[in-house]
Amino acid sequence: MSTSPSEKIKLVIDGHVATITVDNPAANTWDTESLPALKQVVLDLNDNPEVYALVLTGAGEKFFSAGADLKLFADGDPNMARTMGEAFGEAFETLSDFRGVSIAAVNGFAMGGGLEVAMACDIRIAERQSQMALPEAKVGLLPCAGGTQRLTQLVGEGWAKRVILCGERLSAEKALEIGLVEEVVETGESLAAAQALAAQVGGQSPTSVSACKRLIHAARDIAISGGLAAERDEFVQLFSTEDQREGVNAFLEKRAPEWKNR
Repeated sequence: MSTSPSEKIKLVIDGHVATITVDNPAANTWDTESLPALKQVVLDLNDNPEVYALVLTGAGEKFFSAGADLKLFADGDPNMARTMGEAFGEAFETLSDFRGVSIAAVNGFAMGGGLEVAMACDIRIAERQSQMALPEAKVGLLPCAGGTQRLTQLVGEGWAKRVILCGERLSAEKALEIGLVEEVVETGESLAAAQALAAQVGGQSPTSVSACKRLIHAARDIAISGGLAAERDEFVQLFSTEDQREGVNAFLEKRAPEWKNR
């Protein structure tokens, strides 16, 4: 029986569908406990032959996930940056490589690492009130969990640059229009819609699904593998700059940052 090693990552298995809930109040942020827990849960599900699909959602009604806990980056420690970058990479790449079908039920704000974990899933269903962004550059950081790579693949270079470089926040409808999500549903309906779609996977051969997914990813991974590693390296390099410390601390202190460009 698959279980979760952390209370911040809840797991329920119903038939052939596993539902994973990120539950780290108040904004379902990611940290050094929840990221390894997500990785372990997905690895365990890979070993459970009865599970064909997984659904990922956030606890509560406001946040799917607000991304990394920025308090971890307030002192500008590059070692913590490397630790978190590697933890993000291992967790989200394990999720991306899940042998079955993964569906994100985006039930609120999906910011930074929250949007990145949704993009690591195969399919995204968003509630109408949801908003999505990769705001890392606003606090002197960059998306280090696949954001620069997966967003570009999903929506194209132009929209990826608008979101990442210009800090544009997307509504659920705009995300649907540009191909970031596959479906928009009413408030409170994303989990049921995702679970219903996941249940459809039960009518497919799980070995066929795994083979098809490997082939789809084979074409994608030719381009993305090197980019994911470079993304984490650039993230750590930012921790040698004044702007990284200024950006994170300005956010935590609820003030506008004063950029030095160094």
